[in-house]
Amino acid sequence: MVMNLWVEEEASGLNGLDELVYRSTLLGRDRSVANWGGGNTSMKSDEVDFRGRQTTVLWVKGSGSDLATITRQGFTGLRLEDILPLLDRQEMSDAEMTAYLAHCLLDPGMPRQSIETLMHAFLPFKHIDHTHPDSIIALATSRHGEAIAGDIFGNEVIWEPYIRPGFKLAQSIASKLQKHPGAGAVILAKHGLITWGDTSHTCYEKTLQIINRAGEYIASRAADHPVFGGVKIAAAAQPQGDQMLAQALPVLRGAIGKNQHMILQLDQSPATLEFVNGMSSRQLALSGAACPDHLVHTKYVPLWVDFDPSQQSETELLAALQHGVEEYAEQYQQYYEENKTPDYPMDDPYPRVILMPGLGMLTTGKDARMADISAQLFQRAIQVMRGASGIDRYAAMTPAEAFGVEYWPLERYKLTLLPPECELARQIALITGAASGIGRALARRFAQEGAHVVIADIDLNGAQALANELCEAHGFMRSMAVACDVTSEESITEAFRQTIMTYGGLDVVVSNAGLASAHEIESTTLSEWNKMFDVLSTGYFLVAREAFRTWRKQKLGGNLIFIASKNAVVPSKKAGAYNAAKAAELHLARTLAAEGGDAGIRVNVICPDAVIQGSNIWNSTWREARAKEYGIQPDEIENYFRQRSILNVNVFPEDIAEAALFLASSRSAKTTGAMLMVDGGIPGAFVR
Repeated sequence: MVMNLWVEEEASGLNGLDELVYRSTLLGRDRSVANWGGGNTSMKSDEVDFRGRQTTVLWVKGSGSDLATITRQGFTGLRLEDILPLLDRQEMSDAEMTAYLAHCLLDPGMPRQSIETLMHAFLPFKHIDHTHPDSIIALATSRHGEAIAGDIFGNEVIWEPYIRPGFKLAQSIASKLQKHPGAGAVILAKHGLITWGDTSHTCYEKTLQIINRAGEYIASRAADHPVFGGVKIAAAAQPQGDQMLAQALPVLRGAIGKNQHMILQLDQSPATLEFVNGMSSRQLALSGAACPDHLVHTKYVPLWVDFDPSQQSETELLAALQHGVEEYAEQYQQYYEENKTPDYPMDDPYPRVILMPGLGMLTTGKDARMADISAQLFQRAIQVMRGASGIDRYAAMTPAEAFGVEYWPLERYKLTLLPPECELARQIALITGAASGIGRALARRFAQEGAHVVIADIDLNGAQALANELCEAHGFMRSMAVACDVTSEESITEAFRQTIMTYGGLDVVVSNAGLASAHEIESTTLSEWNKMFDVLSTGYFLVAREAFRTWRKQKLGGNLIFIASKNAVVPSKKAGAYNAAKAAELHLARTLAAEGGDAGIRVNVICPDAVIQGSNIWNSTWREARAKEYGIQPDEIENYFRQRSILNVNVFPEDIAEAALFLASSRSAKTTGAMLMVDGGIPGAFVR
């Protein structure tokens, strides 16, 4: 049942547009009522236009807004007297409608109006809600939905056969209401619900009343039927299931990422597992999308992977995924050819939703937020299919109807409003030692350029704080923290596993974890020597090995960057262990560059010098030891390093981040095995 969230104390001080915002956000807060980005609300009020003249204004949700988060700025005001003459027109194309409505704006700076604007204008009610509730869509996608709606609501509700939103639909609804003035709502086949009221509060309550009456009917009828025909396949035993997925996700990401990289999200919620494990679920899922709001982000059908984790192996899962993706692309090509118009080229043919019995659902998107939206929308589709199949037979949109929405010019227009993608968009980057110093600067810069950044550090609290900062600044799941000790194989393997299970794969790895020591050779202990090599040489080897294993499965190339040191090229006295380990790092990178070329894996090295700001190394005994070696005080160290460089500059973490961004980006696509000095100019470190 949908809960009534209206609080009179909150609403009592509101009026006009603020009250419309309040009502809209209440509807959007419950995703079983309003999908992400879907639905629209309106209000008619008397306003003063730019000429100082009183006019009736239709306030309607702007295109692309989400009801859950909409503000006053998300609504568009249009002069109603300019719109109403359209009711008498015989025909009007989408392009004509859009151009006409642009002349009706109260203020030319307002957002583009909703696709459903004419519907809100043509209905003679002050407040209108158009939503896509699960229970109503279940009726709207039932084979005998009109008759069932009649059983529930009688003459109170008008049934409107499917018409794509626009002029014809708005005109048809208005005409039916004139013939049935006593009706209180409209159910749109394969689409949604329209309700209205004299006040914002009564409109909201009417919306909930219709939704809940449908929900009660479905619950009472479906109680006697096994959900999705009963259980066909049991959920995978753990940890076996997750182990399979950790191996499978990079393979899948590579298969669907041939045209453009995608971020993956795994959903193993009880409701989703109940669906993918159901006896009738395959047939339901492949019947088609329930409504336009779903398929825009999920495509017409998902990819269903025929697999049983209790009976089949990991190898068989990999084969099923690869075969399934290629078959899906071929079928999408056929779908496009059978329905295409000359206006738009074919979209990426790979699935947005992948259903795996026993394992769960994977969704894809250009970033984690869009992958999550695809998941949310298919979760709603699952509830619709559950309701429709519980009372009748599920009747999805036809391929032609779906194509008409997927390649609809008004939907395509929304894509033109999106800003250009950032330099590292769609990339997943793991950075070791990222909680402080150079690593922190790298993480911030990569996230700023659109990457999903994994903060891998032995300091998990510091890593989590940075990940939280990046998510707050750049959006949903833009970063995550993992505990990572680079001297431990198990720790590195687990860090990579968590990354893959969260985002689906990996594109960039920066080995940055470090430490330093300063002693004369005769004072250097074996423990100190081993510690330097454990972190700076063996650690870099272990991270690189895990990265190569992932990238060879993913088959999308890869980008490995080592943060070495000027000391890898020209040594400092009394730092033999550090110098030798950094030199080993450099030569390992060159070896890996030679090995990785056949798989499109690039390996490059940045050699900084004296990056003191924010560094845990320089806040340790290393500062005192270096100052003593140079015959200066510890607080003079920055000035000393600046003066010894040719450019008379200090090197900061942000300078290394810019160099790493270049090596991680497509601007360096033909560079591998390179060493980039970022040291202000140290003649002894010039490459020979």
